[in-house]
Amino acid sequence: MLNPPKSCFQPGCPNVTHTTYCTAHTKEHDTAYRRATGSSNAKGYTYRWQKEREAYLIRNPLCENCLNKHDVIRAATEVDHIIPHKGDMRLFWDADGNWAGLCKSCHSKKTAEEQRNKNGHIRAEV
Repeated sequence: MLNPPKSCFQPGCPNVTHTTYCTAHTKEHDTAYRRATGSSNAKGYTYRWQKEREAYLIRNPLCENCLNKHDVIRAATEVDHIIPHKGDMRLFWDADGNWAGLCKSCHSKKTAEEQRNKNGHIRAEV
């Protein structure tokens, strides 16, 4: 079931939407975001990454966080950079020391914490 319609987040837009932006402003916002942050390909997430990621998840099929911290067995679906690489290709490709297989939930929580803590807040454990 869809959420009730709400006003488009674009200032001054009279349209209503079930998402953040109306159809007219979604593409505009996405394009501006990509321009400001750079494409995933420019950040290193290339075809080579897709293949390395796939191979890593085959070798490491369980979510390390769920297994080690919560004693729960859940499939890893994401490859996390333990230390955010921030464009450092040495960290980006360090599969032996800087990659961890995580489930979608654990990876999303960790990424959200990292985003919140960019301003010097103490990082909470996921």
